[in-house]
This record gives sequence, structure tokens and C-alpha cells, in this order.
Amino acid sequence: MDRAELTTDQVLKRDIPWETYMSTKLITGTGLQLLRRYDKRPESQRAALLDEDGPAYVRVFVSILRNISKEETIEYVLALIDEMLTANPKRARLFHDKSLSNEDNYEPFLRLLWKSNWFIQEKSCKILSLIVSVRPTSQNGLVSNGETSHSKSTFTTIDDVLKGLVEWLCSQLKSPSHPSCAVPTAINCLATLLRETSVRASFVQADGVKLLIPLISPASTQQSIQLLYETCLCVWLLSYYDAAVDYLSTTRVLPRLVDVIKGSSKEKVVRVVILTFRNLLSKGAFGAQMVDLGLPQLVQSLKAQTWSDEDLLDALNQLEEGLKDNIKRLSSFDKYKQEVLLGHLDWSPMHKDPNFWRENITHFEENDFQILRVLITILDTSNDPTALAVACHDISQFIQYHPSGRIILSDLKTKERVMKLMNHENAEVTKNALLCVQRLFLGTKYASFLQT
Repeated sequence: MDRAELTTDQVLKRDIPWETYMSTKLITGTGLQLLRRYDKRPESQRAALLDEDGPAYVRVFVSILRNISKEETIEYVLALIDEMLTANPKRARLFHDKSLSNEDNYEPFLRLLWKSNWFIQEKSCKILSLIVSVRPTSQNGLVSNGETSHSKSTFTTIDDVLKGLVEWLCSQLKSPSHPSCAVPTAINCLATLLRETSVRASFVQADGVKLLIPLISPASTQQSIQLLYETCLCVWLLSYYDAAVDYLSTTRVLPRLVDVIKGSSKEKVVRVVILTFRNLLSKGAFGAQMVDLGLPQLVQSLKAQTWSDEDLLDALNQLEEGLKDNIKRLSSFDKYKQEVLLGHLDWSPMHKDPNFWRENITHFEENDFQILRVLITILDTSNDPTALAVACHDISQFIQYHPSGRIILSDLKTKERVMKLMNHENAEVTKNALLCVQRLFLGTKYASFLQT
């Protein structure tokens, strides 16, 4: 059978020759006795044994993973541990029992992550992530099970474990070991691990944030909805970490998240996205970008729907208030930018205000002349005469107030687009197109004589 498709149940049907391992001294006599009592027993009997002597079983399982290299046996022991933890995740605390303080319980799992065997990789990742997540708080910064950091030569530090896990998880997002399971497994583990600040730091340092962005898109199947939810959960956790927020500001995360809530009716997905928006609202340019993307209207639409989650309703109300405050604080150029990006050009006072143009002309250079490029696109795409007239007017104002305006617009192939509008059926469009063309030909030096 293909090992990539192995299941825990299939692996646990094997018979492992424990006696042979004892005769070759790979397990102890005590270990053999424990395994005989535990292996192939009913769930209730195994549970009683773990309640009675859980740390001893952990010691045996980990020693086998450390000392035995046969893949079938490693798979079997990982399946036993996975079964044990799936039945009761709290059993992960057994790995941190004081009686195991001299055992390096992390190292075997960390090493097995890099085996070229998906079953072993997946189980090691799942088990290690759970063990790490329930470690005693006193263990932060210390090595496994409480040994101090000077033992680093013989023990695996928690820092080593977290960095090793992050490295492996990022490698799976970049180049999955399994075509359909590797990415969901990696995201599932990250959604647990990113609750820790140190993991967020390692993840950002490993350039992992960019690996999440392509996974943020509307989902339809149950599996893809779960993957989307856990990816959004990772972004929400990262929104509490400034270095991650700085990186997110350079990506298209907001438009993608907006598309997700437009296309999702799954309450838990909408909730985690709205909570992310709430966190990002006050940071950097995110607030203005949310307004540009039409989030205020979208929030109103979401509020009109029926939700059972009170946290979501509270978050929607908080986000709505925050967006209102943000709009009030927007500068005149922010408002202008919003108007242009939404394509809703009208003769609002700023278009004909000389002070607006003098004070904000350098803002037009931002993002490689983004606003100017959108104005030019409006000339090609809009059917609204007012929008066309205002766009022509604003382009001519840019020539008037920017020292290199005519050259920049020439490079952007503006002249031909404006000239097409000189024969427009609307008189206002024709008038502003003519003024714009004159300024394009005459340049800044003579443009002041053509003010309207």
C-alpha cells in the first residue's frame, strides 16, 4: 500500500514483534511488560492503564521512536500515540510529567518530521504540536520537561522545537509532501501554534506570511471551508503581532478577505474575518483601504442578516463604529482617493479648490501614480458623463500643479484617450476634454493662462 494513504486503523492491525526488540536490547524488560499489557487491548482497558501509569507508557513509546529505525514499527508507535491523544487530548500533558524530566521527549518527533514518509510526518507534526501547546508555562525558554538551557548539547530546547516546527510547516506550504493533505495539516497546526508570540516571530522571520495569502479565497466544499477558516484564523492571530501586520500591509490580504465574506455564509468564517478587520482597522493604512473596498456598506449588509453568534454581532457593531470614525478622520486627499478608487467621481468642492491641489499634488505620486492611473482608466471605461468630465478636469489640474505633470501623463499615453472625448455628446465632457488636451500640448509654463 502507498504509505501516503495509510490510516491509523490500518497501521494498528499490524503485529509488532516486541519480544525480538527486547532480545536485541532495543526495549527493556519493563518496556516489554508495559507493551504486552497495552497493545491490542480494548479502549477502556488502555484508558485505565494510562490513568494508572501514563508517564511510563510515554517513556516506552518515545524510547522506541528514539532507538528503533524500522519504519513499520515507527508508524505503529506513532499510531498508538495518535490514538491515545485523539481519545483524550489532555493526555498530552503526560509528556511533561515530572518523572520524565530527564527525558528529551521532543527530539524524536522533531527528527521524524523530515522522514520521506507522509504518515510519519503527519503524525509527528500533529503529536508534537499538541505536546508543545500544553507544556507548563514555566517551560517557556527552557528545554523539554524543565531542564535548564545549559543542557542544550543533550536536550532539545523549546525554542529549537518551535523553530523546527515552523520551518517544516513552511516547507509543506511551499512544497507539499502530500498532494491533498500536507497543506491542510500545516495550516491546522499553525492555527494552534500561532497563539504563541514566539511562533509568530519565527513564522514572520521564515517569510511564512506570504504563503497564507493564496489560500484566502471563497470556498465551497466542507474540506475547503475548514482550510479557509483555519487560514483566516492564522491571519487573525498574526494581526496581534506588529511585524506580521507590517508585512500584511504589503499584500492583497484585505481584498481577499472581503471577497471571502462576500462569498461565505459560514458563520465561523465570517466571524474570524470580521475580528481580523477589527484588529487591523486602527493600524497603518488599513482603515482607509477598508473604506476604499466598500467595507462600511458590506458591514451594514452583514448586520441585516441573522447570526446566532453574539461575538460576531458585537464585532460587526464595533467595526461599523470604527469605520465611521475612520471616515471622519480621513484627510481631504483620503476622501478624494476613495472617490476615485470607487469610480464615483462628482463635482465635490475639492476638485476645483486650488488649495487642495497645491497641498496634495505630491500624494498623486504614491504607489507609482496609482490615483492618476485610475483616473486615466475611468476615461476608457466609464459611461457616466459627470465622471468623464471630472476625470478630464482632474488630469488637467495635475498638469497645472505638478512640475513634471505633462511628461508623466505623456508616458502614461493619456493624450489619445482624452482626445477621443473631445467629440463626446455631452458638452461638459467636451469642454473639460478640450482644456485637458490644451494643457497636455502646452505644458505647465502656459497652462496657467487656461484656468477656468
